[in-house]
Amino acid sequence: MAKRYRSLDHGQFHRGTEYTEGRRVRRTRDQRAMEDRKSAWGRAVSATQWADAEFVALRDAWSAGAPVPYPVQIDGTEVLMEFVGTEEVDDEGRTQIVAAPRLARERPSDDLLESYWDQLTHGMSVLARLGFAHGDLSPYNILAHGERLVIIDLPQVVDLVANPFASEVLLRDCRTVCAWFTARGLDVDPDALFADLLAQAL
Repeated sequence: MAKRYRSLDHGQFHRGTEYTEGRRVRRTRDQRAMEDRKSAWGRAVSATQWADAEFVALRDAWSAGAPVPYPVQIDGTEVLMEFVGTEEVDDEGRTQIVAAPRLARERPSDDLLESYWDQLTHGMSVLARLGFAHGDLSPYNILAHGERLVIIDLPQVVDLVANPFASEVLLRDCRTVCAWFTARGLDVDPDALFADLLAQAL
């Protein structure tokens, strides 16, 4: 699957400063360009930085055992990664590629719900030990591929040490995912999850 970044006009950049605070840009010329959101060069540099951030986060998270798509390669503003889904044959015998649904759409059994929770907290723990918070974690950024959960959309990963908004962002992730699991009958505590993840990050 290919994911292409085009400009700061896209929705994923709406809280850009909150996510990028503490990130390092190698060249001061690029840093100045990113600060000029009105210029074409500034938008292009920013798009490349977001793509780079997602590829590096995917690479590190996948290598550490987090449930994320396998990152294949990056080419400028395009990130190529594992497609998460299945091949299905329709009534006329044609094969179709069907993407895994987002967790938000699922109504898992009690046992599967617990398994999903274990997989998700494992993934969040791996990210925390790497020094990351997802930054925008929700049931819409998690795929349910059968019994397997896959965390997606990582361009906005937050550095838990360098970013002054990191605790706020991580707590928001915890509250958002816990609300979904609680609504489906699983007794989970966002504050306990937050404390555990912070402890693992230190």
